Amino acid sequence: DVVEVAEGYGRNYLLPRGLAVEASAGNLRQVAQQREAESNRAQRELKDAENLGAKIKAKDVQVAARVGEGGRLFGSVTTQEIADQLRRQFSVEIDKRKIDLKEPIKSLGAHSVVVKVHPQVHVPITVKVVAE
Repeated sequence: DVVEVAEGYGRNYLLPRGLAVEASAGNLRQVAQQREAESNRAQRELKDAENLGAKIKAKDVQVAARVGEGGRLFGSVTTQEIADQLRRQFSVEIDKRKIDLKEPIKSLGAHSVVVKVHPQVHVPITVKVVAE
């Protein structure tokens, strides 16, 4: 931001500590270039996230789990297991923290899960839990 401050405050506090620079024509151009580069990077990240989302959208991820009586699992299917299966089945690297499970998966069958690829890109996938 371009802000006008008292001369002593700028000279004695802001400039020596590197908290501000003088608003010269060159510095203003440099800030404009940095903002443009940041905008381009954000657009590129969004486009990459949309491509990744299109690659896994509405896909079925199959997870094998140990099953007890009545189709109940020993434990539950975790986000780490889902991320590992995405990596194995579709060659897609997704962080386990970006997989949104409303509640733990503790039974066989198909379960809907949302993957947050980007803050603006949320992709639904189906996790099919099968007996091991």
